[in-house]
Amino acid sequence: MELRQIQYFVAVADELHFGRAAERLHIGQPAVSQQVRRLERELRTQLFDRSGRTVALTPVGRALLPEGRALLKALDSFATKAQRVVAQSAATFRVGISSALGQRLDDFLDALPDRGAGTRFEFQTLDAHTRLEEVRAGRLDAAFVRGIESAPGLRLLTLWYDPLVVALPASHPLADRGHLDLADLAELPLRMASRGENPVLFDTVVTACRAAGFEPVLGPPSTGLQNTLAEIGAGSTGWTLVYPTVAETVSSRRITLLPLNGEPITIRMFLALRENADPARLDLLTATSTQVRRKVAGEHRKPRHG
Repeated sequence: MELRQIQYFVAVADELHFGRAAERLHIGQPAVSQQVRRLERELRTQLFDRSGRTVALTPVGRALLPEGRALLKALDSFATKAQRVVAQSAATFRVGISSALGQRLDDFLDALPDRGAGTRFEFQTLDAHTRLEEVRAGRLDAAFVRGIESAPGLRLLTLWYDPLVVALPASHPLADRGHLDLADLAELPLRMASRGENPVLFDTVVTACRAAGFEPVLGPPSTGLQNTLAEIGAGSTGWTLVYPTVAETVSSRRITLLPLNGEPITIRMFLALRENADPARLDLLTATSTQVRRKVAGEHRKPRHG
């Protein structure tokens, strides 16, 4: 049994005339008659009564007609969805990013399943608040964002966890160590964004310090990471925390970057997209997020030799 036989059967049933059905299908009448005969042989029953001057459905034909129409409707739905998925996979995907993603952006692109092949990406470097607003407004399809735990109207897919690295003056005695306990920094002023500017980062770091047995001494709030690093490198007493991707770009010999012993302080990176995102695209990005999360987690588990 072939789908075209069902299509021909439904056309003849609608027209009750083989000639008009053939015109509707844009094929010759003999082909329609032949395929309907084959369908009848396949089913071992007659679908049409051809004994009179007109064509009429048999009781079996009338009973099967709704099923035939349902099959053709399902075929149309299948074709429409296939076209939409193909169009989306080839469409431009607009993504908001920060300037400090580094190789993690490559990790994300490498993790895209094969069905994401052919997608053309456009990246826009924006501040975190603007990235989220652009996704809500539909001007971006998704955005990389950290430092939040929820965003009204948006779905957040976990990409990875960033273990923060300590940055302190290269001239400080602690800089000679290969790694630090968080408590080693208890007497030094902590330079980072205020709680109002980045509540998740602020609360995460302060909570970790308290768990290590001290209340952090807060220095002047950071007005920007590069400014803070420049001030620390110029001799300003204090320390701050940077993301691993930022650490890769720090080249100043006046700054020392050191990992923390024990459980690292981590901040989660999300991919934000609209709650009503297309299901096919959501499935694609969910699979990608899972893949890149596993890759990054595997890197963090690897033993480090120094």
